[in-house]
Amino acid sequence: MSSYNQFLIKLWGVRGSIPCPGADTVRYGGNTPCIEVRVAGQCLIFDGGTGLRVLGQALLKEIPMEGHIFFTHTHWDHIQGFPFFTPAFIKGNRFHIYGPISQNGATIMQRHHDQMLHPNFPVPLQIMQADLQFHDLELGQKLEIGEACVENAKLNHPGEAVGYRVNWGNLSFAYVTDTEHFPDRLDPNVLLLARDADVLVIDAAYTDEEYYSEKSSKVGWGHSTWQEAVKVAKEANVKQLVIFHHDPLHNDEFLDRMGEEVSQAFPNAILAREGMTIEVNAQESKDRPPKIRERV
Repeated sequence: MSSYNQFLIKLWGVRGSIPCPGADTVRYGGNTPCIEVRVAGQCLIFDGGTGLRVLGQALLKEIPMEGHIFFTHTHWDHIQGFPFFTPAFIKGNRFHIYGPISQNGATIMQRHHDQMLHPNFPVPLQIMQADLQFHDLELGQKLEIGEACVENAKLNHPGEAVGYRVNWGNLSFAYVTDTEHFPDRLDPNVLLLARDADVLVIDAAYTDEEYYSEKSSKVGWGHSTWQEAVKVAKEANVKQLVIFHHDPLHNDEFLDRMGEEVSQAFPNAILAREGMTIEVNAQESKDRPPKIRERV
């Protein structure tokens, strides 16, 4: 199948907050957020956590190339892979980099520049030889990239964040992380992004038990639970729910148990794993969820 007729989603980093490699996280992965979307011949990348470094190595076989990188926000776990993104150091490549202006007025370019200043990093942003074009997004802006349309909406997260939705014809993918649910209602911005989505990748770092724990409450930390994710998926008529941004304390066995509970609550639900590929196919029945391939 031609790449111009494909809508593929590949997960390169699915962990939240901090990388956690090790024997207990092998099956789900320890890299922080990064998702690659190939749609209608375009390469779209969402977030630049440590998974972006791994994606960068895979992209070397395609250079020279052009891509579009969308950042939800610039907390460390979503940008720490960018200084190690090898294709950005290679002349002849071009990357369009998008993100909203921060509360203090800093642009997406300023924040990446500051991340690579001494004493935080040994070399500056300017050492990257690719053509880097930075774009400040307005909230609610719709951006046409080839045949695809990328929407964004504000999420409920300390320091602010945005979620994204990719539309191509009648197919859609929603990426909703990092966000915390409201106590009394579903977030209308989350529902807007998730509406009738073929695939919804959503922040569900905690269980309800952890979130409401009397000993160690997670209320106000900016993340949600899988139980709330299921509510969103049902209300928004989502076909495939993908639980994302796994807490670093959740090892493979914990996530296995969580996955069983999630699938009982929403049959077309899975837990995100590094290397997983999801194919959104217009040829499939509208009542059938997208195809999912695990890594080899």
